Order: sequence, then C-alpha cells, then structure tokens
Amino acid sequence: MDSQAKKTADTKAPITGAEIVIRCLNEEKVKFVFGYPGGAVLHIYDEIYKQNGFKHILVRHEQAAVHAADAYSRATGLVGVALVTSGPGATNAVTGIATAYMDSIPIVVISGQVPVPAIGMDAFQEVDMVGVTRPCVKHNFLVKDVKDIAATIKKAFYIAATGRPGPVVVDIPKDITAHLADYFYPKSVEMRSYNPVLKGHSGQIKKAIKLLLEAKRPMIYTGGGLVLGDGAPELVKLARTLGYPVTNTLMGLGGYPASDPQFVGMLGMHGSYEANMAMQNCDVLIAVGARFDDRVIGDPKDFLSKKRTIIHIDVDPSSISKRVKVDVPIVGHVQSVLSEMNEALYLETKGAAESTKNNIGNNISAWWKQIDEWRGVKSMVYQNSTTVIKPQYVIEKLWEVTKGDAYVTSDVGQHQMWAAQYYKFDKPRRWINSGGLGTMGVGLPYAMGCQFADKDAQVACVTGEGSIQMNIQELSTCAQYGLPIKVIMLNNRYLGMVRQWQEFFYENRYSESYMDSLPDFVKLAESYGHVGMKITNPADVEGALKEAFAKKDKFVFMDFITDQDENVFPMIAAGKGLSEMVLKKDNKERHED
Repeated sequence: MDSQAKKTADTKAPITGAEIVIRCLNEEKVKFVFGYPGGAVLHIYDEIYKQNGFKHILVRHEQAAVHAADAYSRATGLVGVALVTSGPGATNAVTGIATAYMDSIPIVVISGQVPVPAIGMDAFQEVDMVGVTRPCVKHNFLVKDVKDIAATIKKAFYIAATGRPGPVVVDIPKDITAHLADYFYPKSVEMRSYNPVLKGHSGQIKKAIKLLLEAKRPMIYTGGGLVLGDGAPELVKLARTLGYPVTNTLMGLGGYPASDPQFVGMLGMHGSYEANMAMQNCDVLIAVGARFDDRVIGDPKDFLSKKRTIIHIDVDPSSISKRVKVDVPIVGHVQSVLSEMNEALYLETKGAAESTKNNIGNNISAWWKQIDEWRGVKSMVYQNSTTVIKPQYVIEKLWEVTKGDAYVTSDVGQHQMWAAQYYKFDKPRRWINSGGLGTMGVGLPYAMGCQFADKDAQVACVTGEGSIQMNIQELSTCAQYGLPIKVIMLNNRYLGMVRQWQEFFYENRYSESYMDSLPDFVKLAESYGHVGMKITNPADVEGALKEAFAKKDKFVFMDFITDQDENVFPMIAAGKGLSEMVLKKDNKERHED
C-alpha cells in the first residue's frame, strides 16, 4: 500500500472520541485552548500531546482558563475555547462562563464528565454540568454517544458565534472519549429551532432614517453589541454623515472614537454629565447594540418621564422593549443594519456631504450649543495632588505613555470606572472588562487572553489590591509563557467601591472593606521572576510607566499607592434617574430638566 493510500485508509479508520475532539478543534482553526487537566479529560490531553494544530495554555485555575478564552474572543472576534475536567474543574469554570454569558461573548467550554454508567451515581468528581450551567449559557450539551461528538462541537461553535453570541458548554463523559467512531466533521449546520435574523427590515430602516433626519435633539447611543458585531466603522460613517452626538456604554467604549468632538463620553452611573443630560433630553434616540440596563439609564420611570422617539437595533429580539418600550424596533446584525442605514441615508439625501455639527436634515446647532453648555460643567475634573497619587492621574498618564493604543483590561471596582473615564479609547476591542456580571479577578487572565491574541501589543491590566488577589496565581502562567503584561494596580488599601458606597449610603460604617495584611506585591511579583515596582510619589508616576513599558519583553507589576479617600464621580445612586446625578464639586444631587 503506497503512502497516499495508507493515509486515506487511516483517515477513514475509526478513531477515539478524544481524537475526534482534537480534530474538530483543528477544523475550526482554533489557535489556543486554555485549560487545566484532570482525570475525566486525560484521554483528550493525551491527544493534545500528539498534535501540533493548536497551542494549549496551562493556567493555574479553571476560572482563569475561561476568562482568558473570553478575553481572547473579545480581542479577536473569534470563538474562545477552554478545556476543564469534571467536578470541581467544571464548577470552577462556572464564574467564567457566567461572565461571558452576561456580556454575550462567544466561547466554547469543553468539560469532562464521569463515565456514562456512573452518571447520577454520585461518582467521584461528578457534577451535573448541564444542570449547573443551564441558567448562564446560550446552550449546553451532554454527549452520550461518541458518534455525536463531531456534530455537537460543530453546533457549539455555530451557536456560540451567531445571533447574539454567548458561551456554549459541551460536557463529554470520559468513556465516550475512549470509544471509537468514524470521523466526519459537518461543513455546515442547520437547526430548525435556531435561525437568527441577520438582515434588518427595510421598511423599519427607512422609517428610522426619516425620524433621524427630522430630529431636533438627536442622540446616538451604542453598547457592547456594536463592538461584538464589528459595526464600529459603519457607525462612525453614519454618525459623521449626520453630525449627531454619540455616547457609548461601559461595554461599548471604542465603538466610536473618544477623541472625536462628536463623542460626549460614556453614559450611565459613572458617565459624563453631558452624555447623561443629552440622553435624558433628546427627542430622537437611536440605540445600537445596547439594552437600556439599570447601570445605563437608572430608573426607567425617570428616563421615560421625557417623551422621545426610540429606534432600537439589536440582533436579539428579546432585548428590544425589554426594559424600555421602543417605537422602531430593528432586529438584525448591527454591521448589516448600519450598512443598510448608510445606504438608505445616502439615497435619501442624494449623497450630501458630511457635516460636523449640522444635521443634513434639520439644523441642530441649538442642540449642540446646549450640549456644549453641559460639557462646561466639566464633570470629569478631579483635584490633582503633589503629595498623594490620584488614581485618575495614573490612568491619564497610562493613556499618554501608551499613546492610547494599548489593550486595557480591568478588574471590577473604582479602578474600572477610572479606566473607563480617563483612558480615551479610539478603537473597538481594546477595552476588555466584565460589565454585566461585574466579576472581580478577571483582569489578569483577561490580559493573558489579549496578549495571546496579539503577542506584540501593549497590554495593560488596571486592577486593585482586592481584585488582583482573586486570580493572582496566574502570575505563574504569565511567567511560564513569557507574557510581557504590565499590571497597573491602584492600591488604596480598601475594597474601594464598597468603601465608597459605605461612605455614601451607610454613614461611614466601613464594614469589612479595609484590606488588612496585604502582601509585599513587589516581592511577590519578583518571586515569580517578574519585575516589581512600588510608586508612592506623584512625581514618579509618569517616569515609572515609561520605564515599565520600555521593558517590552518583561512582565511588570506596578503597585501605585493611591489616595484612600478618592471617590468615583459623577455618580448616579442605585434606583435614581439620569437627571439625579451627584457631581463632585458640590457633592449634591443635581436635577436638570
């Protein structure tokens, strides 16, 4: 038998379920799998050892594996992949899965399971992974026949990436990975119960354009769906043609260039005064890939107290009119819908030239004048100091040193809000954070995922001394793979956002929010072979950042000792509306009609 004939014969010969899993991942052109081995997935790991199609990244905790896969997806737009064992390996992954689910991130998590005959028998390291993850996945599968592995994995990737993206879990019992079956990977998937709508309704699009052109106080409001749907270029074209103000949610930052004069800043609980006031007082609002969540509009009753016409574009029909009733719903992929809107706008205006502050329909100079007055409030101004490091100053200098071109990941808390407020994102997929679930501990594994996505990029992890300790074991992973991440830790010795709320709403009763017995982070970083730096003087901030980023091949952990009393402003208290912002200058609620 010649070599070609033997190759054909081998291809057609039955192979193990474990080998099928590996071949499926290679068919999907997966480049990285983030995982941690254990008994139930050892057959799969044995096949990983034999292949060279993708690189396996050994993390130090399964939660970090899923977070890293999540960030890899956010940074690239591809489906991230994680591999965990059964029982505690699977349950450790749940926080990562829920984080991806809340932010609509496409990942596939393959989990090991006890052998099929042992399922339901309280076997060693048995957990009902399908049952546990059902509330926080887009879909999940339990594979009980080796012949179903290939088709199931194909469906998993398809479901994860299409429509409103999300995590999909494939739970595979250990005995199934040892069984034999013929290998065939489907080229396409057809599912009668799952047919996401991609193209927007042309009639609704024409109606939306007409309303936009007639608006006197228009507003463009975009969320994470714009970024995930790769619709930023189309949105920029639409906004600049119309000359309308644009605001992004926390998850939508970078979807419209922050340096553009039409950008009025982030909106919501810690958004800019001008963004929130424009959102509250507009007469025509177009929402793109956003969901009017509680951290964006606050109290729906307050938001709806002002009459406005709302156009809502979203790939997920269940998100439309979920919290706020809209007038013109458009279901479809944001990139496709915005492209159609640009075409319709061109036809409607016969190719009118771009305008900066004048609507090509109505004149909206009065609206821009009002917005500029709101900008004059300067809600993002803080009082700098020569004696204590202000966290906002660190972020401003980070932006300057990186020239605004870094991947910035964050954990959750005050540092997250300061990064969102003071780092001006001009590109999509550069701001990587947990918005929906608000997961502490994501920052470092997120930075890992970004660095694997772009090995030559500047990657900065903005974190706090509380958050970083939740997955600090990943310093070991960063050392193993030589990841030149720069950690910017804003260390105020408190669980900062908890302390801020305790100050505002609990009469300064700082119950369990002080971080006592902190480690020496410099020595800790150095113990893993990294570079550690401690910065206490405001005059040293810029120089330290320049020194750190000059070490292009080194992981640098920067411990900035910051003002313990600094709070995040502006702020809208929980349950309040956009018109009830608290501004730092007077620390009082400000109402604006």
